[in-house]
Amino acid sequence: MIVFKYIFWIFYRIWFYIMVALPIIIMFPFLIVSILKESWYPYFFKLARIWARFILIGMGFCTKTEYLQKPEANKSYMFIANHTSMIDIMLMLVTVKNPFVFVGKAELSKIPLFGFFYKRTCILVDRSSAQSRQAVFLRAQRRLKQGLSICIFPEGLVPEEDILLGEFKDGAFRLAINHNTPIVPITFGDNKKRFSYTFFSGGPGVMRAKMHHFIPTVALAKEDTRGLNEQSKSVILEQLKMFLK
Repeated sequence: MIVFKYIFWIFYRIWFYIMVALPIIIMFPFLIVSILKESWYPYFFKLARIWARFILIGMGFCTKTEYLQKPEANKSYMFIANHTSMIDIMLMLVTVKNPFVFVGKAELSKIPLFGFFYKRTCILVDRSSAQSRQAVFLRAQRRLKQGLSICIFPEGLVPEEDILLGEFKDGAFRLAINHNTPIVPITFGDNKKRFSYTFFSGGPGVMRAKMHHFIPTVALAKEDTRGLNEQSKSVILEQLKMFLK
């Protein structure tokens, strides 16, 4: 029985990369056109949502999302969530309809095919470089001024398997305060269980997400960054604990 589990996990991981690549190949001409101009990003975002839905269905994941508050069309937000899995990107795309730009680690740009579009549409950060982090801040500011939203996983890196929620970096919250952009906390309840970074693990099933009440930043100043950070983390952490019950 154990042997069959390991065989399943090996094929399940291979199947994931097939699911990632297949819709990109099918939609390749449309994806190329959608990235020719920065102003066409909303069209690319719609294609990305189709890509994400295809992967989730193909992997056997049934998504269940609860919305305590829904984003308004044509408004900018700072979407944040706990980071536990490669599937977090797909679930975020399915959960949020408002066009947003990911801020993500530069290493993902090395993934064949996926990386080609990733580095041309996302804001890449090299966390070991202070210069890179500053450039990210400026690029995110420009995107917010264009009316788009930003998505950041504030833990920065995926925490160890035994850590429920890692420490949040301040970047997302400082940026939100500077632009009076509401924070939208989202909790992913099952991503680690369904498809974690541990190779021999995971499987089809329900993936729950909860979009919490937005946290306004209009009356906040730079000095409130840490408090906003802790408030946002507390909301996500409490829901994680509820999911585990």
